[in-house]
Amino acid sequence: MSREEAYRRLEAKARELGADLFGVADLRGKSLKVLELPEDICNRLPYGISMGIALCSGVIEEIVDHPTLFYLHHYRQANYILDQMAFRISKMIEEMGGKALPIAASQIVDWERQQAHFDHKTLAELAGLGWRGRNNLLVTPKYGARVRLVSILTDLPLRVDGPYRGPRCGDCTSCIEACPVGAIKEDPKDFDHIRCFEKLKEFRRKYNVGQYICGICIKACGPKL
Repeated sequence: MSREEAYRRLEAKARELGADLFGVADLRGKSLKVLELPEDICNRLPYGISMGIALCSGVIEEIVDHPTLFYLHHYRQANYILDQMAFRISKMIEEMGGKALPIAASQIVDWERQQAHFDHKTLAELAGLGWRGRNNLLVTPKYGARVRLVSILTDLPLRVDGPYRGPRCGDCTSCIEACPVGAIKEDPKDFDHIRCFEKLKEFRRKYNVGQYICGICIKACGPKL
């Protein structure tokens, strides 16, 4: 089977399972943050598959100045769908003769710096799905930041996509203006993780959402097309 055919088969299945976004990157020689994973994981499983689903605007638009219980449920369901998708695609990869490691959509290891086992956003950038916005989230041309992501690492040879090269945030500062604690700066590298996390803790305690979520900057960064 050619790399192109393998790519197309996996993409078709992902779309069938509900993926709105699909891309593949070659991770050899790339610098990605991994926590509680072997340092050589990207050499042993060098192809990274990034998949995403768009959140429902009806839910996001109801967020005003704090996360809603509707958003909490939607967030959890999106992660569940993504994890199921990654599970099914990984099984398909194994049936095609490859090894696969599905990485959960939202399994945070370091909450203060909001880091998971694997850097889903950087993989999505390398796979051409979008760019890192000022809000430190993946921003996509079609859905803005209103997406959730999941990743799979595999050794199955696949055709790869190049990094995103299109227009980015430009002069838009909507997320900066919307952030209630000023955690978002002009340069994504200056994003204040600690200030953001302190606000997430406040939201969790005050609104009984049971999870460190916000949604305000996601609402501000809507569809781009």
